[in-house]
Amino acid sequence: MADLSPVPGRALSAGPAPGILPLRLEGVSVQVDGRKLLADLSLEIGAGPRTVILGPNGAGKSLLLRICHGLLAPSAGQVRWCGPLAGEARRRQALVFQRPVLLRRSAAANVAYALRLRHVPAPERVRRVAEALDLVGLGALGDRAARALSGGEQQRLALARAWALRPDVLFLDEPTASLDPAATRGIEDAIRAVHARGTTIVMTTHDLYQARRLAERVLFLHRGRLLEAAPAERFFTAPATPEARAFIQGELLA
Repeated sequence: MADLSPVPGRALSAGPAPGILPLRLEGVSVQVDGRKLLADLSLEIGAGPRTVILGPNGAGKSLLLRICHGLLAPSAGQVRWCGPLAGEARRRQALVFQRPVLLRRSAAANVAYALRLRHVPAPERVRRVAEALDLVGLGALGDRAARALSGGEQQRLALARAWALRPDVLFLDEPTASLDPAATRGIEDAIRAVHARGTTIVMTTHDLYQARRLAERVLFLHRGRLLEAAPAERFFTAPATPEARAFIQGELLA
């Protein structure tokens, strides 16, 4: 989860409001032990569309997500928030990991704790906790111990906790990995609900079908290189590279 220092409250909106986006990466590379894991990436992520970072396992998707979030620094290149509130970037974004870390307390208390660290007043905390849990379909489970929830419910709780902070952008790393179809559907519904409230979603997946369901824009990675950045409809109907065409057809990429 992102830094939890105070940030002014914002009303819900049906679309993106002025904030920290766009995010620009210029010539970003990551090198470890002489091996380039990301190579000379340049891209821009703007407010609004759901962006899916797509590619086979080992393509560098999670690494790119962490670079965008600021959890890791690139070996070369620049990562810049360019919106009018760029100076507040650490406080206006959040990252939900593939396996979220939940506190040994109730589901509601997990959300409330994050809000308390932001110094959100108690009455407002109560309202936001209820609103966030309802948004992800956990309104009836607020008193349940967080670690007793199912895997899918825990992931939805992590989404609720992050969204309660009202981030401009929410990064999601393989949010449905290892979940069954019913749990996956619940997570995808929650992602759509969060996005509909004005939070820009940037997520990784290697699941082509999930990308078709959720993506509005696709960043396609292979071997640490950004091969395509395109609207989802164009990417899936007319991919520009042989690697993307092979991936869409279900072929294994070397």
